[in-house]
Amino acid sequence: MQELPHHYHVSAKAVPEGTVTLEGNDVPALETAPPKEFGGPGGHWSPEALLVGAVTDCFILTFRAIARASKLDWTALECGTEGKLERIDRVTRFTELTVTAHLTVPAGTDADKAKQLLEKSEASCLVSNSLNSTIHLHASVGQAG
Repeated sequence: MQELPHHYHVSAKAVPEGTVTLEGNDVPALETAPPKEFGGPGGHWSPEALLVGAVTDCFILTFRAIARASKLDWTALECGTEGKLERIDRVTRFTELTVTAHLTVPAGTDADKAKQLLEKSEASCLVSNSLNSTIHLHASVGQAG
């Protein structure tokens, strides 16, 4: 890992109607639009979906690093996140993010240790730690074979 601080830059291009194009260094451009819930067309990534997706992705990448450092063998991780958007005190914001994760480990693996690493991953995720939302984790571990 490079020394901190890290800097990330995303730029956007837009016209009065239609999609917004997000661009970043060394990544493909991404078209976004408002979600149907805000009168958008659907069918595109929205800022809301990107934020929830960032929590999901960060959780998985954080778990990979923690599992590797802890020498935990695992075979699959399925993860989904649901964000609850509300209007409180005239401010619309995500008030809860619920991460549901199911980890599959080889037979004979210590399931308690695996679940502790899932919980540590949620607590260590830099994206969720950067948000002003309550973060919930629903984690489970199953054994293959």
